[in-house]
Amino acid sequence: MNQTEKLPYPYLVIEGNIGSGKTTLCHQFQEKYGARLILEQFSDNPFLPLFYENPERHAFSVELFFMTERHRQLQEELIPGNLFDPCIISDYVFTKTLLFARNNLQAEEYRLFQRLFQVLNAHFRKPDLLIYLHRPIEVLLSQIAKRGRTYEREIRQDYLLEIQQAYIDFFRVGLDYPVVVAGLGSLDFERNSAVFDQLDSLLHEHFTPGLHYRDLLLQA
Repeated sequence: MNQTEKLPYPYLVIEGNIGSGKTTLCHQFQEKYGARLILEQFSDNPFLPLFYENPERHAFSVELFFMTERHRQLQEELIPGNLFDPCIISDYVFTKTLLFARNNLQAEEYRLFQRLFQVLNAHFRKPDLLIYLHRPIEVLLSQIAKRGRTYEREIRQDYLLEIQQAYIDFFRVGLDYPVVVAGLGSLDFERNSAVFDQLDSLLHEHFTPGLHYRDLLLQA
């Protein structure tokens, strides 16, 4: 791959449900464009295994830890001195903190969490483009099983459906940056260069703020 090509969108975010392949795609784009990576350190969350075993008991702890760690990381990575050297590719947007919390917390917990989130989110730079990798739930479950993380064995189909719907509901509300929902089905962009090229071609389109759809299944 040619590493001298410039990333068309200086701050690119790849998002998706659990098991969609967002971190893998970030690495592939980084290899091509030489951008700086911001990758979520989710495995460092000590409450995550406990949450999957008993969501109601550990939801607030797991979400609070995620929020503070994401905030710390983005504060370090998105400081003004780093904005121009080089371009940035991230496998999460800070707003996902609120989407997961809304799904996982009780009403009173969520109201408190939302107030904290609004304070922390006030000054973060918005992505120039967000690509959301959309896959059927059965594909996500297969991907999760393949990577074999012990603490993910308890993830349920209905939980993945809830998270998927939370993302879609968020995207349908007025956005001040462009979001592209890329329908992937079971396509493997890691091993199939033609699929990767289709995703890469999205970076060379001009997208206005708001929601856009691209179904790669129709083009494969």
